Amino acid sequence: MKFSTKQLTEVTKGTLLISNNMSGEYEISTDTRTINSKNVFLPLIGEKFDGHDFFDEALSNGCKCGFVAKSTKQKISQDIKDAFDFLIEVDDTLKAYLKLASYYKQKVNPFVIAVTGSSGKTTTKEMIYSVFVQNFKTHKSLLNHNNEIGLCQTLLNMPENTKYLVLEMGMRGLGEIELLSKYAQPDIAIITNIGTAHIGRLKSIDNIAKAKCEIIKYAKENAYLIYRNIDPVKKTVKSWYGNFFPVSDYKILNMEKDKTIFEYRDNTYQIPIGGEYNVQNVLFAIEAGLICGLNAQQINNGLENYQTVGQRWKEFEYKNNIKLINDAYNANPDSVKAAIKAVIDIHKGKSIQLVLGDMAELGENTDQYHTSVGEFINNLPVSEVITIGEKAKLITDCIKNEKIKTNSFNQHIMVVKYLKENLKDNTVVLFKASRSMQLEKIIDEL
Repeated sequence: MKFSTKQLTEVTKGTLLISNNMSGEYEISTDTRTINSKNVFLPLIGEKFDGHDFFDEALSNGCKCGFVAKSTKQKISQDIKDAFDFLIEVDDTLKAYLKLASYYKQKVNPFVIAVTGSSGKTTTKEMIYSVFVQNFKTHKSLLNHNNEIGLCQTLLNMPENTKYLVLEMGMRGLGEIELLSKYAQPDIAIITNIGTAHIGRLKSIDNIAKAKCEIIKYAKENAYLIYRNIDPVKKTVKSWYGNFFPVSDYKILNMEKDKTIFEYRDNTYQIPIGGEYNVQNVLFAIEAGLICGLNAQQINNGLENYQTVGQRWKEFEYKNNIKLINDAYNANPDSVKAAIKAVIDIHKGKSIQLVLGDMAELGENTDQYHTSVGEFINNLPVSEVITIGEKAKLITDCIKNEKIKTNSFNQHIMVVKYLKENLKDNTVVLFKASRSMQLEKIIDEL
């Protein structure tokens, strides 16, 4: 959206410091690398950066309009101030960003579907988008734009004719999803699951449930909550004012690597991907579609167009009928076990090899969680487990099944060398770890 100077000032409740030229309309930019003369610069402040340090770069790229936080305005030299057409002082630039995004959202007034959960958020969001975009003008969060800055970017990039808005909401601690809920005000809130992701910060499953359930804090009065009927969620939301929609049981009819057919609520659906956990994710998209008046055929037509994004279950042909599966965007014990189960279910009869790395943010029980993955693998039809990282080695250490070969490494290049020399024909190799491990580099080298 383009804002006039009057709108920028009134919406943010800012004060004009410089007012040399008040004409024109401007889009918001927080990035001086791509900023131009048609933007107003909004300098955000983070733990390791301060946008106020880049006013000279904004000016050199043609931007002559901006915001400034009251606490850091002294960072801007008088020469830069004199060169700007206008500067608006606000108490907090992030809050100003949220207010501007909220103002535009209210103007467009889309129906909002918000998604959170310990895992499966992005997949569920993309599945919902696939269903709705076939029938309505639909806008969504891009990739992992699931924090307050990503929310602002998503809202301000929303076309004016948007009817449905699909948002992903992530968090690292309490209060963060509540903030997103405040500015999104969901019509449908979805909690995919409650797992061990972020347990290192939040200390308990109950606290994780509390943080995820913040999604309904500012939901609309007649909003819907779609959730998996599990105790931590039920206990946390039991006094909520809205409409409860727990997902029901399903029956898988056929599963292949690029097709799963299943039955849900007396209708048959098909998704172009394997893995039971993907069926569990798609149930939320089906329920959202049904709530919004779509029939089973319309929903199924949308699901047929679903595509994975990022480093989520991307399959590559290597050589000699060897398949590499990149599912290394992120990992926690629940998602690792689900991915392993999926690769076994989809690639029956193949030799299964696992390349697993450290799982982050698991707190004081991190050793126990890594060991639990090894215990899970111990009796599965897996030919080899390769780990990289100090914590991941705990996985191979507790595998006692003589049929499962194990190897542990500390460097990516060592894994690459080992795989190049030892991969056997007709093998499927799954790569899974927390994002910080960057296992995609191994695939790139291969």
